[in-house]
Amino acid sequence: MPPRPAPRNRRGRRHLPLAGRIARYHARRTWHPFAFLGPGLITGAADDDPSGIATYSQAGAAFGYSMCWVMLFTWPLMAAIQEISARIGRVTGEGIAGNIRAHYPKPLLQFIVVLLFAANLLNLGADLGAMGDAVKLFVGGPGRLYVVFFAFLCAGLEIFSRYERYVRLLKWTTLSLFAYIATVLAVEVPWREVAYHTLVPNFLWRQDYWVTIVAVLGTTISPYCFFWQSSEEAEEERVSPTQHPLLSAPEEAPKELRRIRLDTYTGMGFSNLISLFIIITTAATLNRHGVTDIETSAEAALALRPLAGNFAFALFAAGIIGVGLLAVPVLAGSAAYALGEALGWPSGLARPPRDAKAFYSTIAVATLIGIAIIFSDISPMKALFWCAVLNGVVAVPLMIVMMLMTTDRRIMGDFTLPARLKLMGWVSTAAMAAASAAMFATL
Repeated sequence: MPPRPAPRNRRGRRHLPLAGRIARYHARRTWHPFAFLGPGLITGAADDDPSGIATYSQAGAAFGYSMCWVMLFTWPLMAAIQEISARIGRVTGEGIAGNIRAHYPKPLLQFIVVLLFAANLLNLGADLGAMGDAVKLFVGGPGRLYVVFFAFLCAGLEIFSRYERYVRLLKWTTLSLFAYIATVLAVEVPWREVAYHTLVPNFLWRQDYWVTIVAVLGTTISPYCFFWQSSEEAEEERVSPTQHPLLSAPEEAPKELRRIRLDTYTGMGFSNLISLFIIITTAATLNRHGVTDIETSAEAALALRPLAGNFAFALFAAGIIGVGLLAVPVLAGSAAYALGEALGWPSGLARPPRDAKAFYSTIAVATLIGIAIIFSDISPMKALFWCAVLNGVVAVPLMIVMMLMTTDRRIMGDFTLPARLKLMGWVSTAAMAAASAAMFATL
């Protein structure tokens, strides 16, 4: 009589005893120096989108090196809330919206998803416009034509590429941020002064100074990044035959949680380092020569040309294009993940388009609306202003829900937050609450 086959779980995978699963897990997890880099690196790089570059450029131009400390201050807060986002996806196998849908009132889910979707569309339009303007600086011609080209390129790759290949492409795109490391090395910087202002906060008791700090904090800690990293962790688990939600495979937890921590702190550290270099570059050039008002990232690049030379200008403008190619699909994808999970659609970039038509249609529609925003002559500053307002409205309640979710054993099982991460998560939430309150007080 032939032996009975091992029973299968709900996904059709063979259910092995605990010892067998541990052995298989460790046997198939090959290691290489950068194996831990994934959703955290991509999320961190996407956070330095062209709209963010404009904010950091304005901070450096207006206040010089006195803004450097903000990037050091925000790094652990940003990394903590992103690690919490990643844990939600990896532990439960569902993104943030899917978990809110399963465990919280429907009106709360609708409130968060609608505002996130609107903010992402405005941000996406502003980023596409910045990319078009950057190409126009290089070669001239109609900027709107370049906007259409980039929009169709980003959406086409996101919809029709194989998931594994597309993730590799996104990882390689993060290298475009090295343009800002090269830029800061191409200008004359008083590094001793920079180090002092990075380590020792120098507060200026001016309203515009605090408004800029609020803008930087809101740009650095963004709700779309929460949704993207959480959903991508769940996606990575779904596509791998050796990975499972930690609730059903706790033996995978030590290695996976360590990977998430390394990936997230590396990705957010890289993100904040680039943001710091943008502030330093604009402080050493624009602020030093009295240029203190920058509205867009392309305007910052153009202002660099007579002050720092063509090389610095070209690097700065090229970085806008490169990081835009990463940020636009992340913005569209995070909106699609949030809406798809909220409505119970088959969702995920690993699914073929025919199996997730509504999900991929959302990506396409979001990108088309981004194009429409540019053709509607809405100013980039106005789009970013309303994006900041919407993010400010949604960020704090979303972060509170995330903190409650990750400390609830009914949702997270044995993987509720450790004390260190719980403390940092609530500090980050309090900082965003203060920033949002300050933003509305200064409207």
